[in-house]
Amino acid sequence: MKRLAPDEQDARYLRRLILTIFVIAVAVSIYLSLDLLILAFGSMLGAITIHALADLYEHRLHVPKRAAVPMGMLSVVAAVAFLVWLVAWQFGEQINTLVTALPGLLQKLEHSMSQSPVGAKIVDAVTAAFAGSRIAKDAAGLLKGSVELLLNFILLIVGALFLAADPGIYKRGFLLLIPQSKRAAFSDALEDTADTLRLWLRAQLIQMTTMGVMVGVGLAIADVPSAAALGFLAALSEFIPYVGPTAAMLPALGLAATQSNNALIGALVVYLVVRLIQSNFITPYVTARVIAIPPAMTLFTIIAIGMVFGLFGLFFSAALLVVFFTLIRSLYLREVLGEDIPPPQKE
Repeated sequence: MKRLAPDEQDARYLRRLILTIFVIAVAVSIYLSLDLLILAFGSMLGAITIHALADLYEHRLHVPKRAAVPMGMLSVVAAVAFLVWLVAWQFGEQINTLVTALPGLLQKLEHSMSQSPVGAKIVDAVTAAFAGSRIAKDAAGLLKGSVELLLNFILLIVGALFLAADPGIYKRGFLLLIPQSKRAAFSDALEDTADTLRLWLRAQLIQMTTMGVMVGVGLAIADVPSAAALGFLAALSEFIPYVGPTAAMLPALGLAATQSNNALIGALVVYLVVRLIQSNFITPYVTARVIAIPPAMTLFTIIAIGMVFGLFGLFFSAALLVVFFTLIRSLYLREVLGEDIPPPQKE
């Protein structure tokens, strides 16, 4: 007798229950490993950068393909070492001055805005929105977790080197999880994403360099303290569209206000002129052939990614948006709806 054996309906229910538990477990695992996923995505960006340099060495300098990738790896490691040297030794004193003065400048700004009813409402709204977010928690623990930050950065670089060494094995492994009839579409989408990210990173490098140079030189002329460090901060902030440059402008205006009214006016003019040049000439020229995402979508998506992934996710938010946008174009618009979506240009 099998009086306790499940019948067909019970077996179907158990299968659905097990599948539901599995899906919930996967969702919880993904949520708990958000920081790891961001590090993995950063490593992917690093690997794409390495292969972009390798292609440059191979096609422009005629370096053998076997040696091009190691040269790309050495170039990235050398660039990281140069940035560490630049921050620690060249801009170390200026950055220390900026970090030391920043809390007092923010308090002065908050006090000044609180004098008016409208300013007080803005301060309360910003404080309430910032207080419970992951960005606030990450920023509060940034100095305390500096060792963890360094280890994560090292892990990101090492992961990029491993991914760049043999990216094909990871792509093939991912495609094995896709039904065979759908693999060609997913393979093309992955190629489109890699090509778009490569072009986007090149455009970002141009924008960051021009932004940093113009802001640094302009603030030096306006006699603002720590002009070189503020220019470097402006260059890094360009990696996060809209949100980053606005945040990077505040410490510059605060330091200028501690000098004189002329320095404050000069800093405002510098950022206004640089933003006009960047928005109307440099950005349209370097990004026109890469990807065109509506500004409102970019702004709100970046804020949403920052709320979910925290401060480090905010830094990679623009790149994540490029990935989402490209996959929607390639997989949904082209492969599902049949729209004529051309692949990105390969340069």
